Amino acid sequence: MRVPHTGQPLLQTLPLQIAEHLCARIIEGKDPPGGRLREVELAASFDFSRATVREALRLLEQRGLVRILPQRGAHVTQLSAKELDDLFEVRASLLATGSRLVAERCTDSMAGSLRLMLERLRQSAGDVNAYAPVSAELVHMIVHMSGNEVLANYSDDFALRIGRYARMGLAAPARRRRSVAMWSRLVAAIAQRDGPAAAQLHSQLALENRTAALEEFRKTMLGGLSPAPIQPEGPTGPRSPEYMTWHQ
Repeated sequence: MRVPHTGQPLLQTLPLQIAEHLCARIIEGKDPPGGRLREVELAASFDFSRATVREALRLLEQRGLVRILPQRGAHVTQLSAKELDDLFEVRASLLATGSRLVAERCTDSMAGSLRLMLERLRQSAGDVNAYAPVSAELVHMIVHMSGNEVLANYSDDFALRIGRYARMGLAAPARRRRSVAMWSRLVAAIAQRDGPAAAQLHSQLALENRTAALEEFRKTMLGGLSPAPIQPEGPTGPRSPEYMTWHQ
């Protein structure tokens, strides 16, 4: 399975493209926590050299998704309640800033693009496998509309690390319905150029997802299982009790 070439210098882009592909597999649970990522098999699968795959794995290690150990190779990192809590705390602040900046500079064209993406989100709410990527795409759109390249680039890199936790927080249908409602209020606030309201709503959205993800993590740990790929299905506040119970 050769990764499509983007037209940029190969040595700069191939490891990154492979890393992004593997990252998506990890987020979707196809490569579960603790799972081995075998360099030889990946090189054969992608039809690239082991050196290219090795560099891709190093990129994933920098993002906290993979751990490379001498004589043991690369493994997907284990999930951690402490990491989950820390990541969402930072994410809430980051996205609040992004949404405030977009609201302050929002044009009719920007508002229209956000509404179109919001409609895609509504239509995908019945299936977490469809909903989670669209939600991530909406976040990407907002931070890149902010006009702050540093924030946008940092958010994009951060999204890869938090992706599997964000997906856990969207596993339940009721949680996705609540998420759509919050996103609707957020897009409305941005379109109305209400920066403070947009910041507060995006922070709340992120923290509610943290609470839901911690609950899903707690259920996973009680079951003694690693999170598996999720199949399609027919309150914000102080840190939840799950954080104290499963703080690692």
